[in-house]
Amino acid sequence: MVNRPFADGALFDRVRGKPLPPWAAELGCASWGQFFLRWIAAHPAVTCVIPATSKPRHMADNVAAGLAPLPDEAQRQRMTGVLATL
Repeated sequence: MVNRPFADGALFDRVRGKPLPPWAAELGCASWGQFFLRWIAAHPAVTCVIPATSKPRHMADNVAAGLAPLPDEAQRQRMTGVLATL
């Protein structure tokens, strides 16, 4: 179980002003929040992700992260490469 996966917003500070990789849309990611959630949820040890938010628009974005199939291991490794550069 992963609680507060955005590290109280610290992940968003690291990507502020940076575009998503163009191939992120192929994985069903329309925002950095979705990218982070899908990367975390696809980890084999994770069974539940609990993002904390009080903003309805963030909640809707978080829910949208679960609408497409989760990335497979190869896709997750590609995502890890992006996250390693942040």
